[in-house]
Amino acid sequence: MYFDELDLNDNVLDALYDMRFDTCTPVQEKCIPEILEGHDVLGVAQTGTGKTAAYLLPVLSKLDDGGYPKDAINCVIMSPTRELAQQIDQAMQGFGYYLQGVSSVAVYGGNDGNRYDQELRSLRMGADVVIATPGRLISHISLGNVDLSKVSFFILDEADRMLDMGFSDDIKTIAAKLPKTCQTIMFSATMPEKIEELAKTLLKNPVEIKLAVSKPAEKIKQEAYVCYETQKMTIIKDIFKAGDLKRVIVFSGSKFKVKQLAASLQQIGVNCGAMHSDLEQAERDDVMFKFKSGQYDVLVATDIVARGIDIDDIEMVINYDVPHDTEDYVHRIGRTARANRDGRAITFVSEEDQYWFQQIEKFLEKVVDKMPLPEGCGEGPEYIKLNKPKKKGANGRNNRRGNGGNGEAGKNSAKNRRQKDRDQTSHKRKPNKPNERQEKAPRSNEQQPQQGNKQQNTKQQPQQGNRQQNAKQQPQQGNRQQNAKQQNRKPAQPGEQPKNSNSQKRRNNSNNSNQQRPGTENNVRPGSNGRGRGVARKRATSRLPASTPLS
Repeated sequence: MYFDELDLNDNVLDALYDMRFDTCTPVQEKCIPEILEGHDVLGVAQTGTGKTAAYLLPVLSKLDDGGYPKDAINCVIMSPTRELAQQIDQAMQGFGYYLQGVSSVAVYGGNDGNRYDQELRSLRMGADVVIATPGRLISHISLGNVDLSKVSFFILDEADRMLDMGFSDDIKTIAAKLPKTCQTIMFSATMPEKIEELAKTLLKNPVEIKLAVSKPAEKIKQEAYVCYETQKMTIIKDIFKAGDLKRVIVFSGSKFKVKQLAASLQQIGVNCGAMHSDLEQAERDDVMFKFKSGQYDVLVATDIVARGIDIDDIEMVINYDVPHDTEDYVHRIGRTARANRDGRAITFVSEEDQYWFQQIEKFLEKVVDKMPLPEGCGEGPEYIKLNKPKKKGANGRNNRRGNGGNGEAGKNSAKNRRQKDRDQTSHKRKPNKPNERQEKAPRSNEQQPQQGNKQQNTKQQPQQGNRQQNAKQQPQQGNRQQNAKQQNRKPAQPGEQPKNSNSQKRRNNSNNSNQQRPGTENNVRPGSNGRGRGVARKRATSRLPASTPLS
């Protein structure tokens, strides 16, 4: 069916003619007439079927015909991500090129203060169409920046993804602000129970339009490498070294892997950028601009790019891991082979992902070609048909060597292998040395030093931690020079008192401290505590006999 066969506004048809759009897609052919007649619509269609135009064209046509309040918000379109909101806004500008009195604004988070001020001015001036993410719109509602009392169209795009992201309560809060006469349109790629429950809450006698999930284009050459997780980096490097690839998207389900992949590819000279949820909105826009303009040859991204990013000249898509949802796989590889171009899709299938890839092959009704691993990569795992996914072991990781952590898996676990090695080599290990501290005999009452005399010199049992231990029994490491002086000193002359070492002097002073009192002949400084700290050294004459002459 052609667009001019539908009851669309002439200004909308002129824009479609300039954009070289003349034929409707199946979802557009079924949805546009129902929306023009004012019915609530529940559409089940995947990304890439033209559903954005399926709801934008009839809504813009009705707004341009008039009959709706001026300077008021007449349509609210909810989007799960900023990227999809930006894409809807761009499509809105194209389809509404000849519409003079219809304005729009995209409202999403992750921007700076200037962007927020622009959103605020547009909302207060009454933009006809507001394209928003749930969290950002809730923020404006809580601040009183948005009046939704006159909204005539409420559209939920990719409703299943919004529910998966936890926006169910936000959607219900926004819907409660709308008038009861509002026409509601909901699109979802799948129809789980939570979508059916939400549809019963928001929609009034909806017209259900379901389209089967379309298979990938026949021009996409699909290939797979059955490999271990540790071999993936070697394979992807070999792919980029083998050919001059310019327009490639590498998908991974983890933002950590995205960062790691981008860094590894940059090390081998691949001009690539990374797209993941940790980036600010300005950084995301910059990465997408550089990739679209050709400044980046390769884009490494999470599934945030798998939906809603319209780039026609992608040569290859690489799935670094296998998505567990068949539709996600279709969305990923659907980025290539667009506009009657050829494309190539490569998927890395690890042991843990074999079941999920077999489900994809079952949906495709074909066996994807398994490619041999590059030289130097080693052998990969055997591709075995599985009836259920491998269970995870007790540590939360898939058991690569066993049957899901049960039965034979326990025999081959790393813990049991280490125990087996210890048992086999136990005769080679030296026996443990006995604990000398524990085998020492307990001290007798005579051997134990008195509590008040911590610096007592005992020859039977040196006290542990006694820094002033007898130098003759155990010379300390830091007192080597003093010991050498004691060994090389001259014998004492007759009638002369032998000289004591410094350590012996300190011990003598400490032992005599209990007998010293302030004011006696020991010359204790006033204010001393009597424990040897305030004791002044005696004069040299006090240590010598009276008959010994002074030298």
